[in-house]
Amino acid sequence: MTRFAGKRVLITGATAGIGWAGARRIADEGGELVLTGTNPRRLAALRQALPEAQVIADDAADPDTGRAPADAVAEGGLDGLWLNAGYADIGAASELDAEFFDRMMRVNARGPALQLARLSAHLNEGASVVVTSSTATYEGSPMATAYAATKGALVAMARGWASALADRGIRVNTLVPGAIDTDFRAFMPDRTRENFEHDVLGRVPLRRIGTPEEAAAVALFLLSDDAAYVTAAQYAVDGGLTRR
Repeated sequence: MTRFAGKRVLITGATAGIGWAGARRIADEGGELVLTGTNPRRLAALRQALPEAQVIADDAADPDTGRAPADAVAEGGLDGLWLNAGYADIGAASELDAEFFDRMMRVNARGPALQLARLSAHLNEGASVVVTSSTATYEGSPMATAYAATKGALVAMARGWASALADRGIRVNTLVPGAIDTDFRAFMPDRTRENFEHDVLGRVPLRRIGTPEEAAAVALFLLSDDAAYVTAAQYAVDGGLTRR
């Protein structure tokens, strides 16, 4: 397949997990890549693995997030933008403090909003934007209230962006991954992570955790011309967890 031949796609948070899986496949399908991340070791590995890609250090928590990528794509613009960078943590609602909440909001909500604001002028007519949310938005987990709030904010913003950019033929859709086999839950103690995954598996009709490649495949569909009449939509990749 060459769905992305002649197209330039920017992926934030591309050094691991779903973003990394998507970057590999876009490269295989002929796309030009601009990739961002924060971890120096992973950025170096990304440059080695995808030498044709433009790799940029950009932190979604930084007030200047999006400026360096915008400079990089100013000439030629973008045909696809995948706002995928994110940060997860858990905690009881009764123990929430301002720093915990604000950090989550900086990375997961403010970051993508600033990135979209700074990159929107460089989106070519007919471009596609994909925003990575989470099934946490709908699960009602007692330990993920702040995380769910940030991911729910993305859903709301993406719908507004779809309206704002429609006059330019630009589509905006939301990817809603459930339990995917990435290192996104690496911050959890081993036992907590095992209990979490056991609980989730008990509620997933397909009775397994998804792969990064499966989630990325849906994002790439939305980024491609195959989804030319799809906008303001949410696509759950969760094995049926949320029944959406």
